[in-house]
Amino acid sequence: MNQPHATAQDAQEMVAQADSGARNPQGFARHLLWYVPLCWSFFQLWYASPFPTDFNIGVFTSTQARSIHLAFAVFLAFMAYPAFRRSPRDRIPLFDWIFALFGSFAAAYIYIFHEQLANRAGAPTQMDIIFAVIGMVLLLEATRRALGAPLMIVATLFLTYAFAGPYMPDVIAHKGASINKAMSHLWLTTEGVFGVALRVSVTFVFLFVLFGAMLEKAGAGSYFIRVAFSLLGHMRGGPAKASVVASGLSGMVSGSSIANVVTTGTFTIPLMKRVGFPGTKAGAVEVAASTNGQLTPPVMGAAAFLMVEYVGISYIEVIKHAFLPAIISYIALLYIVHLEALKAGMQGLPRHQSERALAQSATMCFVIKSLYWLTIPTLVIALSFFFYYGLSWVKTALGAATIYFVLVLSITAYLGLIRISARYYAPEIYNHDQQFDELPAPLPTFLSGLHFLLPIVILVWCLTVERLSPGLSAFWASCMMIFILITQHPLIRYFRRQMHLSNDHENAEQASLRSGCRDVLESMVIGARNMIGIGVATAAAGVVVGVVTLTGIGLILTEFVEFISGGNMILMLIFTAVISLLLGMGLPTTANYIVVSTLMAPVIVELGGQHGLIVPLIAVHLFVFYFGILADDTPPVGLAAFAAAAIAKSDPIRTGIQGFTYDIRTAILPFMFIFNTQLLMIGIDSLWHLALTVTSATIAILLFSAATQGYWLTRNKWWETLLLLVFTFSLFRPGFWWDKIYPATETYPGSQLVEIADQLAIGEPLNLQVSGLTIEGDEVSKIVHLPFDEKAKGGLARVESTGLILSERNEQLIVDMVAFDSPADKAKIQFDWQIEQVILPADRPMKEWLFIPVLFLVGLMAWNQKRRLPHQPIH
Repeated sequence: MNQPHATAQDAQEMVAQADSGARNPQGFARHLLWYVPLCWSFFQLWYASPFPTDFNIGVFTSTQARSIHLAFAVFLAFMAYPAFRRSPRDRIPLFDWIFALFGSFAAAYIYIFHEQLANRAGAPTQMDIIFAVIGMVLLLEATRRALGAPLMIVATLFLTYAFAGPYMPDVIAHKGASINKAMSHLWLTTEGVFGVALRVSVTFVFLFVLFGAMLEKAGAGSYFIRVAFSLLGHMRGGPAKASVVASGLSGMVSGSSIANVVTTGTFTIPLMKRVGFPGTKAGAVEVAASTNGQLTPPVMGAAAFLMVEYVGISYIEVIKHAFLPAIISYIALLYIVHLEALKAGMQGLPRHQSERALAQSATMCFVIKSLYWLTIPTLVIALSFFFYYGLSWVKTALGAATIYFVLVLSITAYLGLIRISARYYAPEIYNHDQQFDELPAPLPTFLSGLHFLLPIVILVWCLTVERLSPGLSAFWASCMMIFILITQHPLIRYFRRQMHLSNDHENAEQASLRSGCRDVLESMVIGARNMIGIGVATAAAGVVVGVVTLTGIGLILTEFVEFISGGNMILMLIFTAVISLLLGMGLPTTANYIVVSTLMAPVIVELGGQHGLIVPLIAVHLFVFYFGILADDTPPVGLAAFAAAAIAKSDPIRTGIQGFTYDIRTAILPFMFIFNTQLLMIGIDSLWHLALTVTSATIAILLFSAATQGYWLTRNKWWETLLLLVFTFSLFRPGFWWDKIYPATETYPGSQLVEIADQLAIGEPLNLQVSGLTIEGDEVSKIVHLPFDEKAKGGLARVESTGLILSERNEQLIVDMVAFDSPADKAKIQFDWQIEQVILPADRPMKEWLFIPVLFLVGLMAWNQKRRLPHQPIH
């Protein structure tokens, strides 16, 4: 019984080393490592709140906040992370104190001297450059300690490239940069270290990491696990299915694949092994489920917030585009687990004794299952409708007083939910390490933590109804979590005593209140320490971004990728995926996303347009995001796989390989939604169209899972696996076959642009083929996608709203001027280019008609496999 705990402790230590620092000193240093993260959390809460502007106290500009944020991160990186494996962990050496103080001062330099730096912008002094160099060197060392050598090496290589441009091969050579120019650009402006990535870390990411830490401290993580087990544990391979659901729920707020593996895996992996899963597969299921947690809305990890800035869309749009691929990926993993259980003849865990008698009746069992599965979706839908329509009406009626109404309503709802939770409260609900011989009863388990759903509802309401920024939404949700942490246990004790379910004295409530206050402070410390790695990662990745803007390597990379891919979009995407996987073996997801999206996203969009494929920018960023996350279980350096293997007592390389085979179903989705953007909810014009897209995508991913597992209703023959892959492709991308029968588009001369623009429906973009000479003198012809202003009246006004000023020469439409920061400017259309053609969707039968013959063939294959099943006698 002690061995699982020992391996769990090893995995917990791995998480500490990776996420929050392995050093645990004594005395003054111990207190410092508690109070400094606490101050960091208080600063971030204050900065995210509306109070500074309301009271005109403690107002920080965005640049000042980034400087303070990085100062905390660098200081804690040297305090919490030992320099080497053999470095002391029970004390902090003198040179670490020196590095921490100098590093944090260099990071805070922009805040301390912001007025002087503003007055001499572009003309740094020698002191500015000295501290910039010190800051850069110590940032790289802090990155090595907190995240390992890979990101530090990548940043160093880019720095070297900035200085050594004239000595590089001709294909990537540039004029080079001096120390003054490079350090000024990378450290003293917002183009490098203190750029967009660090701003997102300050504004959005910290609050969501803190919110997740508070949820975990309150017991929500354990609650999600037990609910998943109570609903799914009795099925074939039930613990594995419960692990998938629990990891998905936990991953939505944890933001760390490794932490997710340890949090849920300590509980789920031994239970998976108990019902028959080998250690390798048990660990692999947990790894696959945990890595996919960052893909799942409404909270998707730090990289999702960076998309808001890089793509220029709202967070709600990011959630909308990411929703369907994430959901069908989890459905597929559940199905893979089911197929594994079928192949091995596994059973589930024993039911709760109160359900066993009811389960003897097939009808009653069906009714109970239906009620359990309908409870959560029905509750979520009802709450969503209430908040969206009810509170929208209240906001109209009460105006500025709505906030007070919502406050009273939230507290009332919390008291009602906590009273329900008190009736079904059990201490083991909050214990991750507790093992059980039979499954908990679903309904009491579900009701025992209903109050945990309230802060998530508040978060979603602030994001969707109020349309607040993600940072401010997370602030209000965190405030609710602080209130819950302080009051939940005293209120539960009070209500249980009122209902004669407990004999606790009032003194116990006061002790619970003090314990709740400690939990708040502890969660704030944990949240801040979990941010150390993200803070230095976004800063170090900013070095890469800064070098790209300083040297113009992005243009060179476009030519290089086009050369090695030959203009083939598939090869280009494979090249990008391989880069993401390779870098992701050593870089955290956030840094990997920043580096690869900075280098490759513009290249794919540009080259796709040149070869006739309009690729939405969000599709490319999600593509990079997916493969960066999949790197967490990619051998030989997948840390999530190592953590799972420590718990499962299995070989980490085999666990990682098995986890990656499970994740193949996630790896194909980015390739599919690049070519079929309906999977990202783009181009869907009705509820019927949405239902058709969701249904076909779900069937496709299930068929793909059956193909990769070599098992559907029974074991596949080789040709059945091949056909399943063809069916998968046809359902995911019906346009590939349909375009060969009916052309997808019709083209018109560019001279008809104004007339066609006048006839377009609102929201329908202008798709144009343009050509001309670039600044470098290269002849370019590409297709661009230009949205026009919905308020523009008339064809000419719509065209001009895209940023194009045109003139007609020799019956050709020529670009006279491109407005700055307009859609045309972002599409890189240049002066004197020609509008060659206007492209419109062809009037043809919808491509989804192809689903009918495909599904018919799927049915024939199912019938053929069913004939091979052994005859089951009727009892």
